[in-house]
Amino acid sequence: MELTLYNSLHREKNVFTPMNPKRVTMYNCGPTVYSYAHIGNARAAVVADILFRVLRHIYGEDHVVYARNITDVDDKIIAAAKEQGVPISEITKKYAKIYQDDLAALNCLPPTTEPKATEHIGGMIALIETLIKDGYAYESDGHVFFDVSKYDEYGKLSGNTLDALKKGDRVGEGEVARKKRAADFVLWKPELDGVGWDAPFGKGRPGWHIECSAMAKSELGETIDIHCGGVDLKFPHHENEIAQSNCAHGKPMANYWVHNEFLNMAKRDGSSDKMSKSLGNVVLIRDLLEEWDGEVIRLALLKAHYRSELVWSEELLKESKAQLDGWYREIKKYRDVEFEPLAYNHPIFNDLNTIESLVIFNDFDFLTGAAKQTANLLGLLQKKPEEWFRGKGKAGGLTDAEIDELIAERSTARTDKNWARSDEIRDIFKAENIVLEDSKDGTTWRRG
Repeated sequence: MELTLYNSLHREKNVFTPMNPKRVTMYNCGPTVYSYAHIGNARAAVVADILFRVLRHIYGEDHVVYARNITDVDDKIIAAAKEQGVPISEITKKYAKIYQDDLAALNCLPPTTEPKATEHIGGMIALIETLIKDGYAYESDGHVFFDVSKYDEYGKLSGNTLDALKKGDRVGEGEVARKKRAADFVLWKPELDGVGWDAPFGKGRPGWHIECSAMAKSELGETIDIHCGGVDLKFPHHENEIAQSNCAHGKPMANYWVHNEFLNMAKRDGSSDKMSKSLGNVVLIRDLLEEWDGEVIRLALLKAHYRSELVWSEELLKESKAQLDGWYREIKKYRDVEFEPLAYNHPIFNDLNTIESLVIFNDFDFLTGAAKQTANLLGLLQKKPEEWFRGKGKAGGLTDAEIDELIAERSTARTDKNWARSDEIRDIFKAENIVLEDSKDGTTWRRG
């Protein structure tokens, strides 16, 4: 069974061949945990989850190692902790847990390992020492910078050239005056508000890019099979990861680079805008989960190929909800269907083609295990139909237990011919948008 992937580094689609099929490695850049994650972050996580599921299907669950990091030291985190007057760990633990819970609600499998930046400071210092020793990095006023002129292939991933490059810094990562050239990027910088670690080049904290290089090496090795993430990370983050890792180890950091395109927000005129705070159109995963089931959000995220723009809208969510309702009605027809092998030409193996994979649900009989297998690879239809149609109650509404009690009371009222009470209960359910379905086997309910 062959999987083809588009490799951003070489700009072509190739058959994926792991270095060791008994230990397939993939790394995905995780969150900087100082605030809530938005739906664009969710797209990158869901794409990585689809890839993880497909690799596990091909090579076996025990033979795929997926690392998704948590950046828990960063200028923004330090600033948030200072503003709120709480320890940094309180900020990072809170938002790391929220991120994990949000992705679990979207049916994302937990990664094999979830390294934290603060647990790998020693590895970062060791990498920086190597880069300084080998002439790829230099010290300047308490900072350490990577000298991009020393790496001939710098810009290969993003298509930039040194002459055209803007500075590769995240906000607050050093001053241009301290660098030899604007494109040089920071590896280490002085401590901020007392946050820092002892190092041969001075007490300080790591730059953003060196964190992922150190964590990927520690968890997966000097060269990994697949590095994935959003296209927004291609430059400067991934470009800089490649430069520092390749120079430190004398070998490629990753053999395949997989990037998902932007998620943009629909406008009333049919066009789309980038999601940004300045436009006031940032949509948080946490807010969406208040109104929509996680599977609805996940299906909406799969409505465009991962290398194409996805335009996000309320209509996309409504469409996804309607489709899932229809599919769940169909799968009521089968129980305990055995999995069937997927065809070698299944579209999911062709560069993770989720669009054509979704068509299978319209073409296949839901009584087949192949459709069930496809659903599992897409992370969809993971609930029992009864659970799906019960949905999520509105805030302050009836709980599932209270609904069951009222159904039992309704049955007694009808037996006793207490039509007044039976009608009262009917009106309660109507107000709660709860639909009762009576049959010879009893009464079931769902939210309309």
